[in-house]
Amino acid sequence: MIDDERLRRVFRSALNLGDEVEVDVLEYRGIDKWDSLAHMALVAALEDEFDIMIDIDDVIDMSSFGKARELLEKHLV
Repeated sequence: MIDDERLRRVFRSALNLGDEVEVDVLEYRGIDKWDSLAHMALVAALEDEFDIMIDIDDVIDMSSFGKARELLEKHLV
């Protein structure tokens, strides 16, 4: 089972978001802070935090918080 709070912390840290931002509804390019550079920082942060390697297809497909959660489930974190 995915620890949603842990995932939220990674998103907040990698995207430099405050506690007031509702992370669960975030989508890529849905906010200014989640651009292509921030996307790669988020991918690296997820890999570090959850000790996984994300392949390029998943990097491209990870377009929301929900998709990131699905990705972690796929990797059985």
